[in-house]
Amino acid sequence: MTVAEVTRTASAKSRWITDWNPDDPDFWESRGKGVARRNLVFSILAEHLGFTLWTVWSIVAVKLGAYRFSTDQLFWLVSLPNLVGSALRLPYTFAPARFGGRNWTVVSALLLLVPAALLAVAVSDPTTPYWAFLLIAATAGLGGGNFASSMANITYFYPERKQGWALGLNAAGGNIGVSSVQLLMPLVITGFGLAAAGLFWVPFIVLAAAGAFFFMDNLTSAKASAREQLKIAGRAQTWIMSFLYIGTFGSFIGYTTAFPLLIKSQFPDHASTVTWAFLGALVGSLVRPLGGRLSDRLGGARVTLWNFAAMGVATALVGLGLGTRGFGLFFGAYLLLVALTGVGNGSTYRMIPAIFKAKAVEGVVPGDEAAHEAAVTAGRRDSSAAIGIISAVGAFGGFFINRGFGTSIAATGGAGAALVAFASFYAACAVLTWFCYLRTVGARLAPSLASARV
Repeated sequence: MTVAEVTRTASAKSRWITDWNPDDPDFWESRGKGVARRNLVFSILAEHLGFTLWTVWSIVAVKLGAYRFSTDQLFWLVSLPNLVGSALRLPYTFAPARFGGRNWTVVSALLLLVPAALLAVAVSDPTTPYWAFLLIAATAGLGGGNFASSMANITYFYPERKQGWALGLNAAGGNIGVSSVQLLMPLVITGFGLAAAGLFWVPFIVLAAAGAFFFMDNLTSAKASAREQLKIAGRAQTWIMSFLYIGTFGSFIGYTTAFPLLIKSQFPDHASTVTWAFLGALVGSLVRPLGGRLSDRLGGARVTLWNFAAMGVATALVGLGLGTRGFGLFFGAYLLLVALTGVGNGSTYRMIPAIFKAKAVEGVVPGDEAAHEAAVTAGRRDSSAAIGIISAVGAFGGFFINRGFGTSIAATGGAGAALVAFASFYAACAVLTWFCYLRTVGARLAPSLASARV
């Protein structure tokens, strides 16, 4: 069966593909690669727009001077989308397995019209109360859920040996949405007003939904009930990786959305440089596939351990820049810190499929190919479910970082106390990574995951 035949089969069944085995090299080269690539492209487009709407308030909050909100109130407007988006990631994770990856991508893309339209409503009336701003900002969390469903879906399309790179590309394409917002929105707002910050994205949202409808596929092998998927919540590895992902992705989304407001509040003389805040999200997004590729070669746990150590150093440099009022040091160190979160995003996500595949095949008798294939399929399903829970818990880090900055500034006038807390957390993450995935017990890695290259 050729790629074209696979596509026709999918079209005949509402784009459901029944024969999918990407870990078979012959299947992958002859049939699977093209289909997987097509689904990845349109998944990235929809996820990218999810991130743009999720993080649009990071720029809108900076432009709300006429409403005379306090710095802490503005940090709440940036924090709430992170909080809601993190919570929505759990149901979004289960949606592709319940409704089909292509079907859910269409729905989740169209839901982005809600925060886009309501943002325009909020800023069109100068008497809009603060509580209304909070509620409308919270709807931007709909964009945060897209990441979980997109990643859970794409993991089924690629063989295990290529998932680090594929998931890294998918995530990076989404993460760059933060950079798109922070680069384009100041220009759009200056030219067309605050309402345009929401309305600008409407035609792109419609385009993404149409692309998913016409060019993506559903996989029957990915079908599973929410109850089956929730079993993964009982695995210790799910919660260990969730903790680590707070330190990587939670830091990425927290630091990138806080950056413009942090510059404005801590360096008012350099407020014009808010225009360059997009560089943080851009750098952090572009290096994410590098984290995945390095982990494919060196092992995810090894890359993650050293990355957390580097993040602690970068956090200290950001604090030094704030303490000495050295804007150049602060800006450069902040970009380095965000870049390291991107590397960590790639390395931790590479660990997840490796861990659950290794666990799934642990009890399989060598030479039993049928049992091994069934175990790999089960491991892939476990990995997909775990990705959603891990991404949901990890994304809460974005809320904690923004609230940490807001609370620290309100209490002390500066962000130093928050940075000390963040650096301490990275130290704990490094210790946990070593203890669970790199320390040796006798002649093997603990906990029996040496073959997973985690």
